[in-house]
Amino acid sequence: MNIKQQTIEKSVSVSGVGLHTGVSATMTFVPAPINHGYKFQRIDLEGQPIVNADVDNVVDVSRGTTLEQNGARVYTVEHTLAALVGLQIDNVLIQLDGPEPPIMDGSSIKFVEALKEAGIIEQNASRNYFEISEPVRYINAEKDIEMVALPLNDYRLTVMVDYNSQVISSQHASLNDLTTFSREIASCRTFCFLHELEALYKANLIKGGDLTNAIVIVDRDVEEGELDYLSQLLNKPTIGVNKKVGILNNLELHYPNEMARHKLLDVVGDLALVGRPIKGQILAARPGHAANVALAKKIKKLMESSKSPVPHFDPKMPPVMDLKRICELLPHRYPFLMIDKIVYMDENSVAGLKNVTMNEPFFTGHFPNNPVMPGVLQMEAMAQTGAILALSSQSDPENYWPFLAAIENCRFRRNVVPGDTVIFKCEFTAPIKRGIVKMHGAGYVAGQLVCEADMTASLVRKK
Repeated sequence: MNIKQQTIEKSVSVSGVGLHTGVSATMTFVPAPINHGYKFQRIDLEGQPIVNADVDNVVDVSRGTTLEQNGARVYTVEHTLAALVGLQIDNVLIQLDGPEPPIMDGSSIKFVEALKEAGIIEQNASRNYFEISEPVRYINAEKDIEMVALPLNDYRLTVMVDYNSQVISSQHASLNDLTTFSREIASCRTFCFLHELEALYKANLIKGGDLTNAIVIVDRDVEEGELDYLSQLLNKPTIGVNKKVGILNNLELHYPNEMARHKLLDVVGDLALVGRPIKGQILAARPGHAANVALAKKIKKLMESSKSPVPHFDPKMPPVMDLKRICELLPHRYPFLMIDKIVYMDENSVAGLKNVTMNEPFFTGHFPNNPVMPGVLQMEAMAQTGAILALSSQSDPENYWPFLAAIENCRFRRNVVPGDTVIFKCEFTAPIKRGIVKMHGAGYVAGQLVCEADMTASLVRKK
């Protein structure tokens, strides 16, 4: 899975009719800055309101997931979001001149193709993963639905569908590697059963549905007159039944288990509403949009209850910035280079790591019989971490000197000793103005706060 956040290189558009509203619309994917996430914008409405792709904004799950915010609705967002998650794109503004993304062929493949055409570029910030720390379950006993998110240092999904149908047997689908989404999942189309078709039309749904953008499963015997009626309903000249596979109009399936794969696609899109990329194992038996959204709400609740000021560090992951890159930015060298690597960085915050060993030169004379890392050097390490953030905010960081100007509200909570791994976190407390940098810094060992301070620094252009 990607370490850095990604957006697209240029804007790209797709056009078509919405599945449920039947309204034609153009959807434009627009590059977005770090930590922007996924946002829809209804450019056809007054004020061009923004609708955040957030599970708290879900207002309807009738055969699709509908969002509403700021007086604007966006219908059937799951296929669009699935394409973005599948390509590991983090930051995109999705502009719509109508109420619903185009259904295209009923899958995500056209969106995937458009996004690839736009180009995917890496951004200078870490992906803010949420790692499932404990099992999260959703069960609907009445509908025999069960979904669970389990801890895993990856993102994998397995889906089972079973409709008690003579035509479509129990099916399974899995996604064990996000890089295969485009090839194995994205082209799988939405579907419904014949007995649902007329009811969906009468319920004012699938106004934009036809036999080119949805699979219709024939789950009962059909009379000739009924086929004529359905052809008028769907505005098609003729309708036939492919009895071999049990679907209307002789449509060829992409995969024998295309229905299960599409349900997996829907799960990927709906779980994007958590708001952060997920690390976990998702198991879903007979899922639907209501169940997907319910699980997403439970995951988001766990995410919010798990928020901690302590930066997460996974030693198995490559650093955001290694020692070589740190030396390219900072002028410090042995014995005053105090940071070993940068493990997290976005536009407002940074986390650096210091491994404290008995071989540090200052232990020779600083409490040699009871080695304690000097507080002033803890501040130096914190300041160097903050300097990385300040310099990285400049377009030409190599042309600046970072000078510490002031330290306030400094506190030391416990001793730092050999064997400790200190994670320093610094974040801006105000925008940089005229080269003046203000930030708050804190150091943590094993999740415990060991020091903190408010710092002011000055970025001075080299002559």
